[in-house]
Amino acid sequence: MASTQLLVIVLILDLVAFALAVTAEQRRNKGVVNKNTTQNYCVYESDMATGLGVGALLILLASQALIMVASRCFCCGKPLTPGRSRVWAIILFITCWFTFIVAEACLLAGSVRNAYHTKYRTAILDNPPSCETLRKGIFGAGAAFIIFTGITTELYYISYSNAKNSFPPSREAGVGMSTYR
Repeated sequence: MASTQLLVIVLILDLVAFALAVTAEQRRNKGVVNKNTTQNYCVYESDMATGLGVGALLILLASQALIMVASRCFCCGKPLTPGRSRVWAIILFITCWFTFIVAEACLLAGSVRNAYHTKYRTAILDNPPSCETLRKGIFGAGAAFIIFTGITTELYYISYSNAKNSFPPSREAGVGMSTYR
């Protein structure tokens, strides 16, 4: 049977990571061209989205690490009992790692890109500088993959627990003898 406490802790961590990613999407940097008497330059808002994105990344990492430590990541321990639960555990294991990597990549790329600021200035007669900012939807995609990761990770752990705790079919060591006449 799967540990209910572990599943609740992982669910809470995933929901917190999701909330941080959604908030980071709403708090992305916006750049505005500031016109001085002799120069134009970009002024950016606070870097709150970068910190929120990194926070979501770290919390999702902790959630994944908890499940993998609890299930021993298929590396250690006794082998799982053959059957439907083992097949689903393997499929969900691969799927949860794929969605985890995509979510982490979105959050990392969004955080790095959000922290980037153009630093050049232009003369007043030149074209205004490009105040590059993060495109809309990067943190949103990370938030969506956090949800997918949370669902597949929880299902993986339940399937893993079912395959680990089910009883193997009885197999006799010798040849069965019976009386035939």
